[in-house]
This record gives sequence, structure tokens and C-alpha cells, in this order.
Amino acid sequence: MTVSTRPAPAFVPSPAPVAEAPRRRNALLFRREPLLLDCGQPVNNVRVAYHTYGEAREEATLVLHALTGTSAVHEWWPDFLGEGRPLDPARDYVVCANVLGGCAGTSGPSELPQIAGQDAPLSLRDMARVGRALLEHLGVRRVRVVGASMGGMLAYAWLLECPDLVERAVIVGAPARHSPWAIGLNTAARSAIRAAPGGEGLKVARQIAMLSYRSPESLALTQAGQRRPGVPAVTSYLEYQGEKLQARFCERSYVALTGAMDAFSPSDAELRAVGVPVLVVGITSDVLYPAAEVRACADQLPRATYWELDSPHGHDAFLMDPQELPERVGAFLRG
Repeated sequence: MTVSTRPAPAFVPSPAPVAEAPRRRNALLFRREPLLLDCGQPVNNVRVAYHTYGEAREEATLVLHALTGTSAVHEWWPDFLGEGRPLDPARDYVVCANVLGGCAGTSGPSELPQIAGQDAPLSLRDMARVGRALLEHLGVRRVRVVGASMGGMLAYAWLLECPDLVERAVIVGAPARHSPWAIGLNTAARSAIRAAPGGEGLKVARQIAMLSYRSPESLALTQAGQRRPGVPAVTSYLEYQGEKLQARFCERSYVALTGAMDAFSPSDAELRAVGVPVLVVGITSDVLYPAAEVRACADQLPRATYWELDSPHGHDAFLMDPQELPERVGAFLRG
């Protein structure tokens, strides 16, 4: 593994945003031959919601979204998408799809099989196989993969499940497998959902998650004091985050996707068999996926380059405080 210490090449992004927001599209896949889930259940007619940016071609950059993300990269990663940025539609064909089991247009738990009256478990490898079918539908033969958080874990699944398609990968703020700490946080979140179905439990699950997405220093910097008389600012912040997610996300999807992350556990031997270049990025203040944990997984990849984003803002720094990250990613993708 290489540890990068060189300064990134000069990077001057255009001040202009993506000129026109693209329309979300849908593809119906596995109409003839079913998708066989890792749990053994077959599924036909899988709907996949996706966005594309740039001119269609056989080589693409595939963006993998985070846990509660969507395929609309222009809405949640403006530092990365646009003219002169790492994901440049003038240069690249960029594809992002809502994952299987999600709730932003792709087939979710209510449309997928059940086992003994419970939603069938999904795996990250299931999601990668659906993504592969979408790329075949779009005529894409080779991809560069970029994923952060859950998307970073899903990038590991792509490297293992589709080695013939992936030519290089960027993994930001994600390990190859969950620690007991990460599984414990997800277990608490799912317990909240099951204890208070219908939305209240999802609000609490989001509050638990938001604490792990930030750091003590980040909250001290941004959520000190009060915004309402007698109510700590951090309380108002967490309540707002819970309400916002409850309004747009499905609790069954939350259970399914966190379960898939917790169950993903590739062996060191599998990681050592990855033969393509991979840029792995840790975040110095990440309490969900500590930088040492992320680096330890990178150490197993024969052609990995490791770099750390130095930010006080925890796991979510890749969104709220990217600093040099776009330059690093852009240089690696063009390498």
C-alpha cells in the first residue's frame, strides 16, 4: 500500500454549477432471468432509478451513494460534480443509481420477497449485481467507482463481485467490514424503529446516526448554546434531522440497508486478491469509522493509496468540509 504525502495537483473548479438538473430515469431489469438474492430468493422485474451526467459511452464513472442518499449526485455532492470537478460531465459519463432496497425510486422492501413474514435480507453484493445489470442496460463496459460511507463499503462489494468491470476505485470514509461499534449503533437504530414503527422510531434512529456522523469537536463548534430559549442547540439540531429524514425516507429501507452493511464481511484473502488501483480516504476525526480502521482495510489491498482528510467534522466531513478531497479524487481518477 502507498501512503500519499505529495501535494495534490492544482485544481481550479469552475464557479458555475451543473447547467441543467438532469431528470431521474427508471430501468426495469431482470424481466426474463431473475436476480438471485444471496438469501436464496429470486426476484424479477427490479426497477432501478438512476441519473446520468454527460454523453453516454462504454466507459463510465459510477458514483455510489451513502445510506440515505439518492441517485441525484448534483443535489448532494456539488463539490464533486460539474465542470472542472472530479466528476465532469463534459469529460466523463457519470452514472449513479439508487440502491436495491432503497426508497428513492428503486425497488424497495415492499416490492421484494419476504421470508416467514419478514423482509428478505439484502446484501451489498445483491446491490452490486443490480448495478451491473444497469450498466449492461446502459451499454457500459468499464467503470471507475467512487463511493463514500455506505457507498464506500459498496465499492468494496463491486471490487469483489465485478472485478472484470472495475478499473479503479475511490473509497471515502468506509471500512471493508463493520466493527462491533458500528454494528452496535445500527442495532440501536433498528431497535428504535421496531419499538416505535410509523416514523417516531426512524427519527430516533437518525438522531443516533447523526451523533456518529459528527465528532465532539464538530458539535462544540457548530451546536453550542441555544437556538430556542431553554433548548440546547444540539437538541434542536437532532430533532430537526430526525424530522427531516422521517419526511423523506422509509423505515423498512433503513432496516434493510443497515442490515446489509452489518452483514458484509469480506475476508482478508478476498481483499488481497483485488488487483486494481484503489484510493482509500480516512477522516481524522471520524468516530463511526476511525481512520486507523479504514487504513487497516486499505493495508490489505495490494494497489491501494491511502490519504487522510484532516477535519474536525467527523464522518460527514466528506460532505461538509471536503478541503483537498476533490483534488485528490480527481487526480486519482485521471491517473
